[in-house]
Amino acid sequence: MKLNEKTTEKLEGELRGLKIINGALIGVLGVLFIVCVYGLLKKDENGVFSALIVVPIALSAIIPLNFSNMKKIKAELESRK
Repeated sequence: MKLNEKTTEKLEGELRGLKIINGALIGVLGVLFIVCVYGLLKKDENGVFSALIVVPIALSAIIPLNFSNMKKIKAELESRK
């Protein structure tokens, strides 16, 4: 469904959901990245941390997409006012 076909309440709900999801994603990926860097610096010859550091880097590409969707929803809500 296109944004202009959705109700204002539904768009506001989606915006709230995206804010919560994006905040949680940033928090979890940040903690995982810090733990991996700490593990790489403190542990000797442990391949788990070097393999695991790819996860937050790869999943961080979702964050700009969410911000883009949030911006589109905000613009649609502003156009309705």
